[in-house]
Amino acid sequence: MSAINMSRRQFLKTTGIVGGGLVIGFSMTGCSSSELPITLAQQGFVPNAFLQITPDNGIRFYCPRDEMGQGVTTGLSTLIGEELDVHPKDMEILFAGVHSDYNNPDFGVQGTGGSSSLKAHYLQLRQVGANTRGLLVAAAAQDLGVTASVISTRDGHIVVAGKQYPYGQFVQTAASLEAPTEAALKSNAEFRYIGQAFQRVDAAAKSTGTAEFGIDIDIPNMHHAVVRRSPVAGAKLKSVDKSVALSMPGVTDIIEISSGVAVVAKKYWQAKTAAAKLSPLWEEVALSQVNSRDVRADYNQAMQQDEGVVDTDEGDVKAGLAAADHIIEAEYWAPFLAHAPLEPMNAVVRIENGEADVWSGTQGIVAAQGLVSRFSGIPVEKVRAHSTYLGGAFGRRGTLTHVIEATEVAVASNKPVHLLWSREDDIQNGVYRPASLMKIKAGVKNDGSITAWQAKRVGGNITPKTLQNMMPALFPGLNEGTIDFMVGLSQDIFAGWMVDHASVEGLYEDYDTDNKTVNHVTVEHDIPLTFWRSVGHSYTSFAKEGITDELAEKAGMDPVAFRLKNTQGNPRLNNVIRVAQQHMLAMQPAEGRFLGFAAHNSFATDVAEIAEVSVIGKTIRVHKVTCIVDCGIAVNPDIVRGQMEGAVMFGLTAALYGDLELVQGAFKQSNFHDYPILKMSEAPQVEVVIINSGTAPTGVGEPGLPPIAPAVASAVYQATGQRLRSLPLKIA
Repeated sequence: MSAINMSRRQFLKTTGIVGGGLVIGFSMTGCSSSELPITLAQQGFVPNAFLQITPDNGIRFYCPRDEMGQGVTTGLSTLIGEELDVHPKDMEILFAGVHSDYNNPDFGVQGTGGSSSLKAHYLQLRQVGANTRGLLVAAAAQDLGVTASVISTRDGHIVVAGKQYPYGQFVQTAASLEAPTEAALKSNAEFRYIGQAFQRVDAAAKSTGTAEFGIDIDIPNMHHAVVRRSPVAGAKLKSVDKSVALSMPGVTDIIEISSGVAVVAKKYWQAKTAAAKLSPLWEEVALSQVNSRDVRADYNQAMQQDEGVVDTDEGDVKAGLAAADHIIEAEYWAPFLAHAPLEPMNAVVRIENGEADVWSGTQGIVAAQGLVSRFSGIPVEKVRAHSTYLGGAFGRRGTLTHVIEATEVAVASNKPVHLLWSREDDIQNGVYRPASLMKIKAGVKNDGSITAWQAKRVGGNITPKTLQNMMPALFPGLNEGTIDFMVGLSQDIFAGWMVDHASVEGLYEDYDTDNKTVNHVTVEHDIPLTFWRSVGHSYTSFAKEGITDELAEKAGMDPVAFRLKNTQGNPRLNNVIRVAQQHMLAMQPAEGRFLGFAAHNSFATDVAEIAEVSVIGKTIRVHKVTCIVDCGIAVNPDIVRGQMEGAVMFGLTAALYGDLELVQGAFKQSNFHDYPILKMSEAPQVEVVIINSGTAPTGVGEPGLPPIAPAVASAVYQATGQRLRSLPLKIA
């Protein structure tokens, strides 16, 4: 049967995991009786969930998305500020608390990810700003005895006949008026802040060390906890001798919890030192017998013997292959990867007098609140969840097992607890990008037309693991049996009925052909999986672009011209490739350097990258990357450039080094000495060219990553004649 094609977001909505949101003052579903988590430090006016204006003209923006380095506080405050006529630097920007008004319109729950923030909130927050401005103008007209038509606004002030009045002067009257719901928005030509590059609003705080991250939280009587976990995921604690660790300085408690055994001490290093003295014994699980070679062998067998489940079936692939002058078939491999954000996982939980507080930098603070409620038994409305800055995330901070651990330890010890994972903990006990084996068979005519595209991917799925992690958080009162049933059902669905689209996204969509099929074979090894920067695109682009280069060569065409010919049905990507071609033709690489090219669409954004590469012996060196991006309106071009640069570096780390080796069910790598990241001395120059198509903004946090590995592989082929089809890239 032809399977239904569902994104992870659509699946969650279909299965009722997420619900609708609502916004006071800007309603998506109606009204709300819930109290907003806004504390009025001064008497003032709160026209909606996102804004507060005080009599002294303080303008506070409650940012609904989490700041993890992607510049969302700057981007979203710019949307509000544009229509409110206030520069973001003149706002006080605070993290929103837990409330359905702050739900991500793309997700239906309060979460940050998927490069969705600017896209999801672009019109919503502009409308909030315009409605608030309209309300202030109406209040000023009443107070000043003039008509609204003679009033303009500028820099947080009402302007009448050349005289300026601060917005705060009119908040009392504004509070008595009914706000407009559809005030006119500015035209693109009227923008003052959108499209302008200016310093990030959090730059000073991060530069001076005053920005508060989860790891910085310090509260009275706070104790520190370190957890010893099984090196093999899923194995439970059998026994542990606590005597030596209990006698060590500063240690107050040793507690067995769901994930292992926790040591609590007055200082972190005391807890870490004592935890190292424990000798826990763990149960044997099936994963204990699995090595990396077993994973690859299982994937190879499934690729050869299992047809899998159909994701896409269009046209007649057999006829398309028969009509081809040339047929290319190849397999591509991508390994398991860790996220390794700069700030490791951490959470502070305090439980007192039947109430709780949790501090943690997460990609969904509502999930932290739900988990504390679930594992403490405290009603969710009595759990206060406090957002902080995130020291990097890349998908990792959407899985909050560390919050569960901190809660369990706080309950058992009756102490405020700061639980911190080490780098080793995060690499060896975390959640991972799935490994992936992909095979593409494609046909091409001598004129460069792609006649057929047959793709297949083997590997694990992300969505069942996401449900397993998110359901206890979003539904803290739901019993374990129901959760297990739902997770098991999702595993069955994606193994035999339909494809988890996150597993194959980007494998087939970009290039023109009437005949295409995509199949997926699910092979699981009980390794915890989750989203990793650019999700499925992080590996599918490598296979898709590699085969595209091979098809171009068979057709005797330049690989960039070949892509232009085969993106006639994809005009925005075609234009990005065309602009990239112009830049590439103007380049004159030094002797011994070669150019590689790749293009890809992900998260509604089109990106092409040109990698200038040299190969000396077996060393691949990337000297320069030119990145051409169309993300619609660049709300802040400097942030777009920064995100493209960061994605290139993150992607290069994975392309050149990223690999986790499984030895008897445990990952061998532990820190940056054996799981290296790109060094400053290795970092290429990155030039970013932004195409302003004038359309609504799309994502920029993730789309810069997918083209880099295939672009480098393309350049390596030019340099050596070797087609590299496995990541990380290694010269034979």
